[in-house]
Amino acid sequence: MTQELTRKRATVSQKAHALAKAPLHQIALATILILSAFLNLFRLTSQGYGNTYYAAAVKDMLTSWHNFFFVSFDAGFVTVDKPPLGLWIQAASAKLFGFNGLSLLLPQALAGILSVALLYHLVRKTFGPVAGLLAALVLAVTPIAVAINRTNDLDSLLVLMVLVGAWAVTRAVETGRLRWLIIGTAVVGLGFNVKMLEAYLVLPAFYLLYLLAAPVIWWRRFVHLGVATVVLVAVSLSWAVVVDLTPTDQRPYVGSSFNNSELDLAFGYNGAARLLGMGAGVPGGGAQFAQEASAMQENAQGEYSEGGGFGRFGAREVGEPGPLRLLDEQLAGQIGWLLPLAVVGLLAAGWQRGRPRLPLNQRQGALVLWGMWLLTMGIFFSIAGRFNAYYMVMLAPAVAALVGVGVIALWSDYRSQGRRGWLLPLSLLGMAALQIYIILSYYDEDWSLWLALVIMGLCLVAAAGLVFMRLRPRLKASAYTVGAMAIGILAILIAPTAWAAYTTWQGSGGMLPTAGPQTVQGMFGGGFLGSELFGGPGSAALMNTVDPALLDYLLENQGDADYLVADQIAFSAAPIILNTDKPVISSGGFMGRDPVFTTNELAALVHKGAVRFFLIPDRERIMEMMSEMMSSYGSSQQANQQSSPQNPPADVGDFLQTETTSWVQDNCQQIPQELWQSSNSEQEGGWERLMSAQALYDCGKEGS
Repeated sequence: MTQELTRKRATVSQKAHALAKAPLHQIALATILILSAFLNLFRLTSQGYGNTYYAAAVKDMLTSWHNFFFVSFDAGFVTVDKPPLGLWIQAASAKLFGFNGLSLLLPQALAGILSVALLYHLVRKTFGPVAGLLAALVLAVTPIAVAINRTNDLDSLLVLMVLVGAWAVTRAVETGRLRWLIIGTAVVGLGFNVKMLEAYLVLPAFYLLYLLAAPVIWWRRFVHLGVATVVLVAVSLSWAVVVDLTPTDQRPYVGSSFNNSELDLAFGYNGAARLLGMGAGVPGGGAQFAQEASAMQENAQGEYSEGGGFGRFGAREVGEPGPLRLLDEQLAGQIGWLLPLAVVGLLAAGWQRGRPRLPLNQRQGALVLWGMWLLTMGIFFSIAGRFNAYYMVMLAPAVAALVGVGVIALWSDYRSQGRRGWLLPLSLLGMAALQIYIILSYYDEDWSLWLALVIMGLCLVAAAGLVFMRLRPRLKASAYTVGAMAIGILAILIAPTAWAAYTTWQGSGGMLPTAGPQTVQGMFGGGFLGSELFGGPGSAALMNTVDPALLDYLLENQGDADYLVADQIAFSAAPIILNTDKPVISSGGFMGRDPVFTTNELAALVHKGAVRFFLIPDRERIMEMMSEMMSSYGSSQQANQQSSPQNPPADVGDFLQTETTSWVQDNCQQIPQELWQSSNSEQEGGWERLMSAQALYDCGKEGS
């Protein structure tokens, strides 16, 4: 026993000695990765299933290879509105660890940690370990990155893939070998099969880097890029082409597409619609539906119009398009905390590199990579018609990398004799002012005020110390200067870290994850489908809510029918799928407008007894609820006068009226609400009330 204890003590001592001998930057990196793991994994199970739309799809994908390959949302009739790779990864995790919320969320959390490590490697190899550590730390505490890493939305996997692609392209630039460039574009092609065209936002940075820095003659660079582009297209479209070539009667309907095509989904709803706005590419029902949706949008008034209405399931307009959009109230707390410092850092580092010569050296090439990444993403998100706030995570690696590079460049200038040395203290003060502006836009005056005072106080101390020591040349290189610099950098990391920690503790929401607390605009201008429904603390649990009375009624009366129910809208079908092991039909896809069935196909399903019950939106109750909720959000007096239960802000009832719903209403019998709906469901708020605004029809005796 004594020998065993002695041996264990010796082992611990050896490990401690090895740790003491390890380079300091390795210990710091391990600490940052532990921080990232904590922010991404702590209380992860509190997120439930995350986005129930994707969670339900994974559950159905595990029921058959057919559903798995085609990423069917329901029992094989309609697909999700995304390509397969990210959902395949989640399905593999669920198969390995069992289907539960944690197994669905784990791949994204791990991808976030790996992205931090990979960014450190990419920045360190060119600009040194300190720059790499700063970049890794900034990415680890970027609020929107933490928020998306804690959900089953697919953007975290995409970020990891494009960072792997960046690593391969930098290897191609270093070696001039085509195979590394091909690997890089192939990985981007895999990213296309995670989030479609969103993956291509990094291509301008990759292509420009290779053109300007590859150590091969100029014509060969174009040839290499041409070959790599062919590989990119082949990998990107491989699955979509296979799906589109499959006869339509042998696969599910492509959800959210205009014409039952994955290529149309990629370049329409998930492409042009994101850039041009909703009217340019609303799914389901073709051009006529696009006109209806645009008319709804134009007729909406007041806060309803600003906050994202009923028709904006896929993406909401966040902020006014323009050069300062990323710093407005809705987006600044997600990604904007250090964005100006990244821009200043890029300029400072670029100025130090001197006059460029082609091919660019390694440092100049790295600045092209991260600078073009930042510029492309910044322009796109500044002008895009509609997108969800969590898409901003694609900007996070470039911001983090340039903050790390920029701080080192500003420090180098500070220690020089030039006038640019004053940029460092000025940048700290400017960042403090910006962060105070962001913080004070939040509704809780108590904590926002003291947090603003702490940041301003620390930055003032740091800036004053740096100014004083710069005026005393013999103190400029002292430990006091390093300490002042460290205080300033840590001060401007307090707010994003607090937002990230808030997200870890409170949750990042369900279908539309966001980071941190809500702004005043988010609290009172969220619109009908605002953050209290599809995002924000607690919404993940609400999204998995289904009335137990409905489930009991369906299970008791299903009889010999193959399918438990046909639900028109996917987000209300999802909790039914997740809370039962019965096959469910989504008759209208995500937005309820996909022409999944013709009326003849629907009648045939009913005739042969495959499905008995249909759950469709209740037009009158939705119109009444829309008007009430619009008024509760403080719409203008004029909007209130124009909107009433008889004349709602947008005719949502007609918006959701399809051939399917019309056939059900004409041929089936509506079941009294008291037979299948809990008595308190209409008294609930938010999500529960939205789910109660439905009608259940029994088609067991057609025409009854």
